[in-house]
Amino acid sequence: MPDPAAPDDTAPDRPAPVRTEVPGPGRPGPRVPDPGHFDADPSGYEAGRPPYPDALWARLRALGVLRPGLRALDLGAGTGQATGPLLTAGLSVTAVEPGRRLARRLAERFPAVDLRVARTEDVELSPSGYDIAVAATSIHWMDLDVVLPRVREALAADGRFLVWRTEFGDPTASLTPFRERVGEIVGRRAPVVDVRRRGGTAELAQALTAGGLFAVEEIDVTRWSLDLDEAQVRALFATFSDWNEAEVAAAGDAVRDLGGTVREHYVTPLIVLRGT
Repeated sequence: MPDPAAPDDTAPDRPAPVRTEVPGPGRPGPRVPDPGHFDADPSGYEAGRPPYPDALWARLRALGVLRPGLRALDLGAGTGQATGPLLTAGLSVTAVEPGRRLARRLAERFPAVDLRVARTEDVELSPSGYDIAVAATSIHWMDLDVVLPRVREALAADGRFLVWRTEFGDPTASLTPFRERVGEIVGRRAPVVDVRRRGGTAELAQALTAGGLFAVEEIDVTRWSLDLDEAQVRALFATFSDWNEAEVAAAGDAVRDLGGTVREHYVTPLIVLRGT
């Protein structure tokens, strides 16, 4: 869990405790982070999550990894937030998604994708079959001891592993009234077990390179903002695996109380890795 004002992901280089609401009379029980949460409502996930910022895709183009004809492996693809832009850029894409409902929606949106309904830890991949592998806001659910050797084997000799995630809350931005309200909601929680890999960008880069299979080529951080109305906040926060319905409603109420629209500040760090 991030800084209390930043739901669903960890602020760069600053781990913080994960919390969930204490159950009681008339109150919802704890929401333990669980990747199955996303598969329960694929349409809600697709509608609620904002697209990755244009600056991220511009950086990937500058790196030369969005060239037509390249072979991409999208790990934990969801409903295609990264798959779609990769296909649009002219890459052939193999998408790996364990959630059956998410995978069904992904196939509906992008019939051209080679879809594998499996966990990254279990999926069969062709050795040296891909020019890039992508883990877009998914790596924190994966067992790196299993996944990293499999990705290294699946990549061509000069392939790159691109790992990024959106952190919903920028700790370097000024604290807004809405973020104060979010902090109050999160602050009412008690700790629970969190199976996700937590920590900041530097910690993640260290974990990705610890086994000696990959080395960091570069780390690029995109900071971006967008305005959200009450409905958009409710839709987005409902996709967070550690937020329960009462908390999502409270976040929506906060937007309404603050005039109906809030400006949010987010961060998308990109870690570019090459095989060693």
